[in-house]
Amino acid sequence: MTISRAIAEMRAGRPVILAGESLALVACAESVDAELSAFLSARSMPAYLVLPAPRLRRLGLAERSEAGAVPLAGLDPQAIATLVFATEADLDRPVAPATSLDESALDLARVALMLPACLVVPLADPADAPADLLTVQASSIAAYRGAGVRQVSRAPVPLEGARDSEFVVFRGGDGLREHVAILVGRPDPGAPVAVRLHSACLTGDLFGSLKCDCGDQLRGAVGDLAQSGGGIVLYLDQEGRGNGLANKIRAYDLQACGFDTFEADEILGYGLDQRRYDFAATMLRHLGISRVRLLSNNPAKVAALRAEGLEVVGSQPSLGRVTAENLRYLTMKRDRTGHALGGDIAARLDAQAVDLTQKAEQV
Repeated sequence: MTISRAIAEMRAGRPVILAGESLALVACAESVDAELSAFLSARSMPAYLVLPAPRLRRLGLAERSEAGAVPLAGLDPQAIATLVFATEADLDRPVAPATSLDESALDLARVALMLPACLVVPLADPADAPADLLTVQASSIAAYRGAGVRQVSRAPVPLEGARDSEFVVFRGGDGLREHVAILVGRPDPGAPVAVRLHSACLTGDLFGSLKCDCGDQLRGAVGDLAQSGGGIVLYLDQEGRGNGLANKIRAYDLQACGFDTFEADEILGYGLDQRRYDFAATMLRHLGISRVRLLSNNPAKVAALRAEGLEVVGSQPSLGRVTAENLRYLTMKRDRTGHALGGDIAARLDAQAVDLTQKAEQV
């Protein structure tokens, strides 16, 4: 309950008190303004900035593999913004190892879908803690992340190309979000069931963004399942590889400046992928499914379901369109995270262009 409240506080730009082996005020660095700076500066202990390893590497610490605490000479919002957002900057101050409380602060920011960059003000005396702020136990964050999912609603929802479909809504996981199991046809739980794990992509799924292949994969999977005896699409609320919509759009802005998708995430302080699939396995078990055949290009999804005890009998590619706008993105996914997209991505784009030209000539 306190973690849910803490998420609301941090997303509203207010600090919380984090209690563990020590006590500290914690605020998300992206929320720093003059008012918050004045409030934190009034404390008896100076604030410092906690940054994750990917962000520290972008600040010139190339070999950094762990989070660190950066001392601050005052709480100047512009100086903090440089440390948190600048695409090119050299850190000219010492970096102390992050404490377990610092790591918990970053984890709380991630759960709140805020940038993983936190201002921390140690509280030497519990009496120094402002009485009107929420106090959160650091140990509760991990327990909150491990919260299971439960079914909350279910109904038939006929889809174009898959009229015999049913939506089963689950609630749980990080942030008590809502995830949907879409049953296409009548999959047989006694046999390996075709399953696609699909992370929500507002820009691609709903608006047809050309920067990714997500919408094509989603609609293609539903159509394939309808034509091949049925299966399940798990539509998971893990936008932007688990970083959240706001941070995904921040990454898009960086990509517009020339960075690739993984470089953009690193600038924002994220690793290659923040998604989890433990609750996806729970959803499948709830539906009576223990053996699956994945429709996926991502080997991490196969490994994740196997780690959760499900039997993955195989996987098959789920390919969408290649566009001039997503060619680099697809290539980076193939080369950096081992997605099974084949070596002919650029050739597929050329073939599509020829096909479109021929169709236009026919018209």
